[in-house]
Amino acid sequence: MTAIRVLLADDHEFFRSGFRNALETQPDLECVGDVGDGLAAVTEIERLRPDVAVLDVRMPRMDGLTAAETVLSRGTETRIMLLTTYDDDSYVYRGLRAGTSGFCLKSMPVEELLGAIRVVARGDALIDPSVTRRLVTRFADGLAPATMGQPLALDRLTTREREILLEVARGYSNAEIAKRLYVGEQTVKTHVSHLLTKLELRDRVQAVIFAYENALL
Repeated sequence: MTAIRVLLADDHEFFRSGFRNALETQPDLECVGDVGDGLAAVTEIERLRPDVAVLDVRMPRMDGLTAAETVLSRGTETRIMLLTTYDDDSYVYRGLRAGTSGFCLKSMPVEELLGAIRVVARGDALIDPSVTRRLVTRFADGLAPATMGQPLALDRLTTREREILLEVARGYSNAEIAKRLYVGEQTVKTHVSHLLTKLELRDRVQAVIFAYENALL
């Protein structure tokens, strides 16, 4: 089995060292490098082309959000996961709009952070549950940014695909959606794949943004 190649970028050396040590205990994860600022992160992502880059939001020289936007705008295949100690929804929305695949709080247990890397590496997306709940509340209260979606694209979806899109937007996993709709998990997975293709979205995170921006909730 080929190990998932991970790059770490965090200006707190103690955290970076500890997380690297945790990575090195995992047979399926390999830390290919660690840096202390966003500018170095951009350079190393382009040089090493890791599977996943874990970036702290606040770093010197260039913050993690700007670093993520920079490499993603250049078409990198590296999946970006953002970490922060700051509970600020503006960070989350900006990161998701840029195309990042994960947004986790540093307060998460290390086992969950390692699991998040695996989720992101296989092409899925992950947002810390507490962050998801706050984003839902934010949009429900009418505090979301101006709508930027593509309403006509919804016409491409079947009734069942629209129903599943709403469940995805509420933060439910495929297994949870299957139970809620009384269908098989593989059926849900197929519908999710189809709706992402029809809406020209990369992953579930972008599907959540699409649903919010088009006022589907």
